Amino acid sequence: MVWIIFLVLLFLVLMVLLISYICFYLAFYVPKRKRAHDPDDIPLPQGKEYEAYRERFTAWVLETRQLSQKDVSVCSFDGLLLRGKYYEYAPGAPIELMFHGYRSSPEHGLCGAVQRCFALGRSALVVEQRACGRSEGSVITFGINEKRDCLTWLRFLLTEIDPTAKVILSGVSMGAATVMMCADEELPSNVIAILADCGYTSPKEIIQKVLADMKYPPQLVYPFIRLGARLYGHFDIEEASPLSAVKNSRIPIIFFHGEADTFVPCHMSRVLYEACPAYKHLQMVPDAAHGLAFPAAEEEYLQTMREFFQPLL
Repeated sequence: MVWIIFLVLLFLVLMVLLISYICFYLAFYVPKRKRAHDPDDIPLPQGKEYEAYRERFTAWVLETRQLSQKDVSVCSFDGLLLRGKYYEYAPGAPIELMFHGYRSSPEHGLCGAVQRCFALGRSALVVEQRACGRSEGSVITFGINEKRDCLTWLRFLLTEIDPTAKVILSGVSMGAATVMMCADEELPSNVIAILADCGYTSPKEIIQKVLADMKYPPQLVYPFIRLGARLYGHFDIEEASPLSAVKNSRIPIIFFHGEADTFVPCHMSRVLYEACPAYKHLQMVPDAAHGLAFPAAEEEYLQTMREFFQPLL
């Protein structure tokens, strides 16, 4: 009888470990990537909501590739080589430190961002997030470790590029979550604002939302995902969140979100906006899907940015 109980318990433990590993692999793990890529390949977002912008995106990518740029890199807190590119608009111009989203790349997830920066008279330091693009790593952490990377890149910017620069931390989707998680840190006075485009309130809430979309019971599956992150990714998915950081922010934050976003619901930006005690603005863009607030309303986006930053620059 004792052996039967032992075997049943062992089976249950093994099943929990197996399910947690599968959840970790699907949610956080990124298989080894080929470093070389076809120079003619343009990694555009897929989906019918992006079709109307395909020609514009292609032009932006090709334009960006022709711009003067400098390859840069940093070593992360856990020893990964992280890469990025610096695009200088003019010496002494404000600099946006920019982060793309989940399993993405700058060309895929920040298409047109350098052009937006230049239109506003800013330089851009565009980061390739850990486990993405040319950066090392195999685990995405929904902003938990990426927040630490953001602080590392900020130190690099102020040490190696311009110690006196006015800096805007900006990101789209998970990139927005990444920069928002820095909002309650003791940031240098160089950081004048955060730009959060279609960011989520917390890793837990966006994961549970996606599980529901996939017809999985969030309350049943999420504990395995969190356990998988702890056991195999060595991080706690609930260690930090954009919402908890924004609640304590002294840094001005401008929020953008498309009202037709079916991936990260636009109500999340409304919640974040309401929680922020600092100087802030929320711009909702009608009919814009996920990550399309700028392409869908370029002039409105730029004008809103000019008005928001006027007292800050």
